Amino acid sequence: MATQVVMPQLGESVVEGKVTKWLKREGEQVARNEPLLEVETDKVTTEVTAIEGGTLLKVFVPEGTTVRAGTPLAVIGQPGEPIPAGGPLPTTAHVAPSPPTPSPAVAGEREKAARGEKAGFISPVVARIAAEYNVDLSQVKGTGQGGRITKQDVLAYVEAREKAKAAPPPEKKEALPPWEQPGLGELFRPTEEVFGPAPAPAAPPPTPAPAEAVPPPAEVVPLTSIRQAIAEHMVRSKRTSPHVTTVFEVDMSRVVAHREKYKAAYERDGVKLTYTAYFVKAAVHALKAYPLVNSSWSDQGIVLKRPINIGIAVSLGDEGLIVPVIKGADNLNLLGIARAVNDLAERARNRQLKPDDVQGGTFTITNHGVSGSLFATPIINQPQAAILGVGAVQKRVVVLTHDGVDTIAIRPMVYISLTFDHRILDGASADAFVAKVKEVLENWRDE
Repeated sequence: MATQVVMPQLGESVVEGKVTKWLKREGEQVARNEPLLEVETDKVTTEVTAIEGGTLLKVFVPEGTTVRAGTPLAVIGQPGEPIPAGGPLPTTAHVAPSPPTPSPAVAGEREKAARGEKAGFISPVVARIAAEYNVDLSQVKGTGQGGRITKQDVLAYVEAREKAKAAPPPEKKEALPPWEQPGLGELFRPTEEVFGPAPAPAAPPPTPAPAEAVPPPAEVVPLTSIRQAIAEHMVRSKRTSPHVTTVFEVDMSRVVAHREKYKAAYERDGVKLTYTAYFVKAAVHALKAYPLVNSSWSDQGIVLKRPINIGIAVSLGDEGLIVPVIKGADNLNLLGIARAVNDLAERARNRQLKPDDVQGGTFTITNHGVSGSLFATPIINQPQAAILGVGAVQKRVVVLTHDGVDTIAIRPMVYISLTFDHRILDGASADAFVAKVKEVLENWRDE
């Protein structure tokens, strides 16, 4: 019997997804649990696997189309088997020949929006962006399924509002002198003998040059949705928060010794012990000591977050990076954190993250040292208060003081940087937080 493949519900707050790539074509054999296609939301790109084996008989939804959860995507069965009648459900493709007539329920919601009442279903992502930019959603026209307001709708509204604010006020036209007014010129026009020659008319403004065409040797690489989301998020962060960075140097001798001692034991449990786990654990200690760092800004006041959910930046190569979140990191020991780091990083690289895996972060760590970088000034992951950057662990010559005597030694050292929102944190409070991270790492104790 033929099996229908449908668009999965990719998270509690995600109601639609975009088919970005079919990994199998019509007529090809598909094994059970084999990746069938890639689906993208505004948060993650993940693979959809086949729930049954067989032949891919029919593909209903082409690449590049966005559909609601539950929409039939394809049919898997045996060659020659009839395809179930009905075909796919209506999609939310970005280009439609004509807008559908809204149902009475949708029309009612739009009328409520016009009166400033609740504007139908609002996803958490839309609600967060609206709160961040102080947007009245009743003023935003929705272009999603059934008039639903999407993230792009809110961002377009904000951009239009900002352009309106930045536009220069209309020039005030001065009243024409009598000799310039229609019908009175001959009566009042001054003569050149008295006032000299009239000034020459102003030259028209130059016509702006057309956009420069891409020269033949160059190549335009199309933007992926992930790259577009990263660009939008980074620009918005720099525009929103006054960024300040402070840098500390940390002696990692105790951490290196601890890792060497327990690395093999962790591997027997199937867990790779990386330095990232130590930095997450140290950050947890510091966030408990300085909860202001685990917060976000609002016009009503600073919002202190009770849970400690730490995001870890994972590189996806040329596609960019993604930040999955360790939920409740303050409830985990080093083994639990290491296991969570392994799991999230592996699923991120294999495109198996769910949207809920990248939501709810309260603080972020980016380990740029894996590529050899010594220190960096990362951009804050909005709406968080700060982000910790970790450089490469390198052996360096340092001066140690013991009982007033200076000695030179070789130690594994690392630079850590904290980029923070200066609206929330000052230099003293930010430095106190990083000093606590340094203290935990330099005095690491067995757990």
